[in-house]
Amino acid sequence: MTDTNVSEIVAAVPTGLFIGGEWRDATGGATLEVRNPATGEVLASVADGTPEDGMAALAAATDAEAAWAATPPRERSEILRRAFDLLIERAEDFATLMTLEMGKPIAEARGEVTYGAEFFRWFAEEAVRIHGSYMTAPNGASHLLTMKQPVGPCLAVTPWNFPLAMGTRKIGPALAAGCTMVVKPASETPLTMLALVELLREAGVPAGVVNVVTTSHSGAVMEPLIRDPRARKLTFTGSTTVGRTLVEQSAEQLLRVSMELGGNAPFIVFDDADIAAAVDGVMLAKMRNVGEACTAANRIFVHADVAREFGDAFAERMRSLRVGDGLEEGVQVGPLITEKAVTNVRRLVDDAVSVGATKVCGDEEVPSQGNFMAPTVLLDVPASADIVREEIFGPVAALQTFTDEDDVISRANDTEYGLAAYFYTRDHARAMRVAERLDYGMVGVNAGVISNAAAPFGGIKASGFGREGGFEGIEEYLETKYVMMPR
Repeated sequence: MTDTNVSEIVAAVPTGLFIGGEWRDATGGATLEVRNPATGEVLASVADGTPEDGMAALAAATDAEAAWAATPPRERSEILRRAFDLLIERAEDFATLMTLEMGKPIAEARGEVTYGAEFFRWFAEEAVRIHGSYMTAPNGASHLLTMKQPVGPCLAVTPWNFPLAMGTRKIGPALAAGCTMVVKPASETPLTMLALVELLREAGVPAGVVNVVTTSHSGAVMEPLIRDPRARKLTFTGSTTVGRTLVEQSAEQLLRVSMELGGNAPFIVFDDADIAAAVDGVMLAKMRNVGEACTAANRIFVHADVAREFGDAFAERMRSLRVGDGLEEGVQVGPLITEKAVTNVRRLVDDAVSVGATKVCGDEEVPSQGNFMAPTVLLDVPASADIVREEIFGPVAALQTFTDEDDVISRANDTEYGLAAYFYTRDHARAMRVAERLDYGMVGVNAGVISNAAAPFGGIKASGFGREGGFEGIEEYLETKYVMMPR
């Protein structure tokens, strides 16, 4: 792709706020810069929304709610299906946008478009399958009915690491259920969401049904919306720290909330594992999205009997990865999102080494311009290291050894988080046993990638609550109403 093509893709993205079906400037006219993390260059300047703009977006969503809820399910379904088709048709443009503003290699960005589009197709199919129930009361005196109805106007806060898929995963079920929405994308990566909402307009989503407010003042914009009684649902993907704050704010009006928060995923390699397959799996679980994923393998436990074989093969794979601008052919590891992110990951590495870990790769040369870091492998990481407790969110793998199944499960569960876990074994009895004992919302058995639009995504403990995707995903946007009718 030429520089001209890239410039045209960026120039085609609207840069205003999308409220009530119209593009507008922020109140006061302020803008925020969007930078390419691979080069530091400014890609575009977008509207920097204010609390007043947020309120205008919620008013638009509220005004549109009744009509959208009354729209026939088949019509809502067809709109989502058209959105899916348009997204697939424009996959290369969306992939390029994501690589430019977030940094992931273009091949991974294309994969996110495919994955993200599936939420529109999946929930297009679910829109026409919303149903209740009927039964006769045990005493025979009445009919008991339940019906499903949309919860109402929703607030969505999406993260920078998957700027398309985290939006479609929330917007798809909301629209299918008959809910309107105000979306606040991350300030680091707003272009993808702005392009997406324009696509939704083209697909036939009525004015006011989806509104987008970009802002660098997230707290100031979101708090009054969360406390406003017109909002009936909040869905958030991001850090546990921010999630706790939003839950506290939502308590005032008992707002319905779903939270997809941080993770500290264990990746366990048992002594009977297929080592080659396990190395393939850990490369996916660790290095997908440059390691900037809440599902990324954070603590890698390897049985002592296979530790050398696994560690040598894994380190060799990590050393061989090509680091650079994600738009360049053959690049496998792009930049981290910000310079601050690089500093934090390096802090975790330095701390681990200072308490006894051995760095076997990670000092290879990387581009001097941009937020780059060499893929790093640490062996024999002590339990006292910060990297064992904190999300790494970067291309660093921290390995520990074990000899006992009960011990490694205990260590894997020894965290406040509970989002994703992975393990490799050839023993089917062990596979079921360990899957049941791991305290996580999602478990991959002999698999390094577990996300799927047809499966419920979400965690337990400090990783949040609620599920996105799967049959369960639309329930987050539906209320159950019980009706009693005498016979």
